[in-house]
Amino acid sequence: MAIRCLNFATFILTLSSVLVLGISIDLPINCGGNVFDIALKCKQYVEKGGPPTAPSEACCATLKDVDVACYCKFVTPDIVDKISMEKALYVAKTCGVKPIPKDKCGSYTIPPPPFKA
Repeated sequence: MAIRCLNFATFILTLSSVLVLGISIDLPINCGGNVFDIALKCKQYVEKGGPPTAPSEACCATLKDVDVACYCKFVTPDIVDKISMEKALYVAKTCGVKPIPKDKCGSYTIPPPPFKA
């Protein structure tokens, strides 16, 4: 379930990274939060390479009151290629973003939680 919560965060952070990295997409104007602030304050936490790092309070604050399902509509393969979706999910979970889709976020398929015997 934690991984699924991170998917929403991943989308948000992916969108932010996409904007910062210069990928052209339609902006999710009515999805809550400020896309430019999210990109500015969360980009470093979703970049590919290296282990996940706990997001700053400023990053988490930008994710407050966002509509995850709305942002997920904007997750494209280009976004998935530019950021670490796993890190984005980690950031979302760490920041307490809820609710998060359980199976897909745009073009990204959220992996199921590990099976516990």
